[in-house]
Amino acid sequence: MAYKTINPYTNEVEHEYSQATNDEIEKTLAAAHALYLKWRDGSELVERKQVITRLGELLRSKKHEMAEIMTRDMGKLIGESEGEVELCASFCDYYVQRADQFLAPTPIYTASGNAYVLHQATGVLMAVEPWNFPFYQIARVFIPNFLAGNPMILKDASNCPTSAQAFADLVKEAGAPEGSLTNMFIDYDQVGAIIADKRVQGVCLTGSERGGQAVATEAAKNLKKSTMELGGNDAFIVLPDADMDKLAAIIPAARLYNAGQVCTSSKRFIVPDNLYDEFLKRATEIFSNVKMGDPMDPATTLAPMNSEKAKNKLQKQVDLAVENGAKVVYGNQPVDLAGQFFMPTILTDISRDNPIFDQEMFGPVMSVYKYHDVQEAIDLANDSSYGLGNTVFGKNVSEARKVAAQIDTGMSWINSGWASLPELPFGGVKHSGYGRELAEQGFKSFVNDHLVYEPEA
Repeated sequence: MAYKTINPYTNEVEHEYSQATNDEIEKTLAAAHALYLKWRDGSELVERKQVITRLGELLRSKKHEMAEIMTRDMGKLIGESEGEVELCASFCDYYVQRADQFLAPTPIYTASGNAYVLHQATGVLMAVEPWNFPFYQIARVFIPNFLAGNPMILKDASNCPTSAQAFADLVKEAGAPEGSLTNMFIDYDQVGAIIADKRVQGVCLTGSERGGQAVATEAAKNLKKSTMELGGNDAFIVLPDADMDKLAAIIPAARLYNAGQVCTSSKRFIVPDNLYDEFLKRATEIFSNVKMGDPMDPATTLAPMNSEKAKNKLQKQVDLAVENGAKVVYGNQPVDLAGQFFMPTILTDISRDNPIFDQEMFGPVMSVYKYHDVQEAIDLANDSSYGLGNTVFGKNVSEARKVAAQIDTGMSWINSGWASLPELPFGGVKHSGYGRELAEQGFKSFVNDHLVYEPEA
């Protein structure tokens, strides 16, 4: 597996990395396991909190430097990259403030004696993370698990290796001991061997459905706990009373942030017939006014996609949709720029028998559906093999909440596009995966809830 930074704006290879050897993997496993044995009694939490506090300080002091690395790796706008670094720093703040609370023993009331649950580390974890948020994806699994006492081995996406190594280097600079977080340039056979190793106790993955199936299979074969976040085809339900001006202000971030390469971005816009024509007019205006260009330029509003491979895949999906009856309302034209740019595109008339109906289009493509009554919108939103996120937009918040409660999804937002905050649990259902990251739920994903019970004499 070739680990390279190919700048998606210039198409130039900026960095290349050699694959790790099996001897290097063994040394990493030994160091990580030794660290777990040192931490498993709950010791050194104070020291670990100091490391994470320092990591937050480094992220903020080096924000632009780290952001530029991410932009060169996968092409996102420099402002989006800086926001990602700041979000990671907020994870440091949140978990340092709450680690003692989350790890404190939980008493259990029983008339039969005395009982409580200890929250303890389980061991070394294998993390397999994607390219679309190069720092955030690592931070949201590493920071809570480090505080809990679980060392981590990281296999990041092959097209953002410089970001992964930069994050690991920051962790080391913050004072984390050897074995805390080791970034390794490895292939999937090596990942499987690591998962099978008896010193490894769990695996977390964010990525494609196919990648999740492969890694989850390895975890299951070896009886290792796993969490999976596998993407989504999120619905955005516009209710008949929606304020179109407020809705128009949300569309750019809901669909075009990170060039549309967000698992939780809104991909299927489900619009009532009374607002349908106006919605298409507004969306076309928004899409036609984007400025594509250098992602390092603050004036650019739409970045290139992360790679030529990703752009070509998206084009094939759009072509397939059109071949099977979808209508192009806007876009789907070549972009006369050297980078991996994809013209923002709006599709309508996607029938349920269209092969693209239940596929995630990971890029700046909006699918728009029309409905007559709200139950029809709910049924359409739920007619998906995915269930990650969902938005319901309307003036009557009480009605919006009722609709949100009927959607088969892990997360719903009211009158907002997707969001990620350290205190909000993140994850989905159905083919979008299982388990949760962030918040207390994420902190305890790989924590042993150890019951201690003493019956009355």
